[in-house]
Amino acid sequence: MLVKISVTVNGVNYTHEVEPRMMLVQYLRDVLRLTGTHVGCDTSSCGACNILINGTAAKSCTLLAVQADQCSITTIEGIATDQTLHPVQEGFRECHGLQCGFCTPGMIVTAVDILKHNPHANEHEIREALEGNFCRCTGYHNIVKAVQYAAEKMNSAKKEAIV
Repeated sequence: MLVKISVTVNGVNYTHEVEPRMMLVQYLRDVLRLTGTHVGCDTSSCGACNILINGTAAKSCTLLAVQADQCSITTIEGIATDQTLHPVQEGFRECHGLQCGFCTPGMIVTAVDILKHNPHANEHEIREALEGNFCRCTGYHNIVKAVQYAAEKMNSAKKEAIV
């Protein structure tokens, strides 16, 4: 038995029939071919599969595709706009917040969510909010610096817009 779902992913509407047990990460990768969302552990431990669902970070390996019916989803492919890097993506580039890159999509998506809810997050708050994301390469120091870079850039842009 297949179940019909309709989702908006990175601003594009999709309707598909899926198996009720299909995980959202499988739907994104295998059906939509959006392979930036990584499968790292299948146990919701690593955060490599993080996406934004209705604007909030979630691990797509723990959600069924049918649970996302009628939802708006943003994957790493939808973070940049008009070929312009999001400040978090820019921060990862400028602050060397990645090495192998496997965890990077999940880290970036999570960082976007962190700064949406706490635009002035300090180092401790960033580290705490990133607890659900594993990186085996960087030791998190440069990842935290990248998020701080993005926060500063985003907050400066808001101040300039007000003036």
